[in-house]
Amino acid sequence: MSTKFKLLGVLFIVFMTSCNTKNKQKETVKKVKKPNIIWLMAEDISTDLECYGMPNVKTPNLNKMASKGIRFKNAFVTNPICSPSRSSMMIGTHQVKTNTHNHRSNRDVPLDSQFTPFTELLRQNGYTTIIGNHAVYTKGRKIDVNFKSESIGEWDGKTKFGLFDKYDTFEKKDEPFFAQIQLKITHRGDWWTEIREKSKHPVDTETLTLPPYMADHPAIRLDWAKYLDQIEYMDNEVGMIFKELEDKGLADNTIVIFIGDNGRCNIKGKGYLQDPGLRIPLIIYNPREVNLGGVNEKVIASTDITATILDYAGVEIPEFMTGQPIFRKDFNREFVYGARDLWDEIEEKSRSLSSGKWTYIRNDKPEIPYDAHQAYLEFFRPAVHVMRTLYKEGKLNENQKPFFEAQKPKEELYDMEKDPYQLNNLASNSTYSNLLNQLRVKMLEYDKAMQPVSLVYEPKTPMSVEVLSWIQNNLPEEYKKMQEGEEIGLSRIKKIYKESKK
Repeated sequence: MSTKFKLLGVLFIVFMTSCNTKNKQKETVKKVKKPNIIWLMAEDISTDLECYGMPNVKTPNLNKMASKGIRFKNAFVTNPICSPSRSSMMIGTHQVKTNTHNHRSNRDVPLDSQFTPFTELLRQNGYTTIIGNHAVYTKGRKIDVNFKSESIGEWDGKTKFGLFDKYDTFEKKDEPFFAQIQLKITHRGDWWTEIREKSKHPVDTETLTLPPYMADHPAIRLDWAKYLDQIEYMDNEVGMIFKELEDKGLADNTIVIFIGDNGRCNIKGKGYLQDPGLRIPLIIYNPREVNLGGVNEKVIASTDITATILDYAGVEIPEFMTGQPIFRKDFNREFVYGARDLWDEIEEKSRSLSSGKWTYIRNDKPEIPYDAHQAYLEFFRPAVHVMRTLYKEGKLNENQKPFFEAQKPKEELYDMEKDPYQLNNLASNSTYSNLLNQLRVKMLEYDKAMQPVSLVYEPKTPMSVEVLSWIQNNLPEEYKKMQEGEEIGLSRIKKIYKESKK
């Protein structure tokens, strides 16, 4: 063979090798394309969805999401109140450790320099970060964290405190993007009655199934029905967001995560370390994987969701995070450590350990009753008013009375498999003394590990405290309606109160 043909052969081989290399590079780029991620955060809900077995409610869009994704059975927030819970998720670190555990506190205090919001870590790795959505109720822009922050802008933690890049819309040009969308409709609010009145299929109050720790009363049935009406409205919003992804050609590369920010706002729920306050729905739909309706029974903390989002995005998990990526082989969590501290004007301190099997609660201030007559709850919990009256009249049964006793027990222990409604406190049962001692030791370990990095304490007292005092003295008829289980509308009363001060 001539030298000329040998040279042509070598050139051909080089050319083909180059083409193959480029094709492989393109394939690699295609394989590692970063996913878009949407975090849907419904407010004030427990696992009260049809796909979780909740009776009397229809949630077809979340059912569909669960049927194609993974539904988590044992997911818990680390605090049962909105701002501490959201603070822990925004940083991926337990709220006690970051000193963000007191509700509506430290709003002008920068985070300790060792912590960085996870949205900033996403931005540093090429993500566009978005808060809210144009199609949902009040546009879903709520952030509500207990450290100095701004919704939109840059972040350096010293002079710049922006958590997101923009509001409301995600587009192809934003890829890869992370969008956090708050589904506020389920939060307690003056709109509940209006949403029910506009519903084409309001939940039937006569066929409801109430938890056994709630009294069967018409006002309570109506309130429960209104709650489920909001869940059905919210489910429709979830469907709208999936439709928008389809319409914009983004569905195949967008992971959608659905959770509650804390438990339902009712007896034993939001604000308390019982199961209805801490256990939340968690559904993850990843179109890049075929899951087909799996149920995951691992014990999950809400901070683990934050770490998982970073893991999806290919971002290294920082050492300060207490959350762990859920799908890694080395994921290991036995308990979720829960904490309840300041909530409005009620200074509380309780701690809990939650798992699929056991719940242990230590109440460090047992002298503060569950029913502490907190102003905010006076406006938004008809069941409390009705059952408070029934308690005084001796008409509550043994399952319903504990919430209204003058003191809380110092310790609580529940077998969640045998007693899912937490009706039988085993803490004083000698059969469980060894287990109780083990959980006490475990709790002390968590207490030590989550010591706050700072003791700065700058709380803000909500307006509801002075408004409640004002209506008791100036609008006795309105206060009487409240005591009878009617929601009189905090926003409406606030307006009347402000007018009276002019």
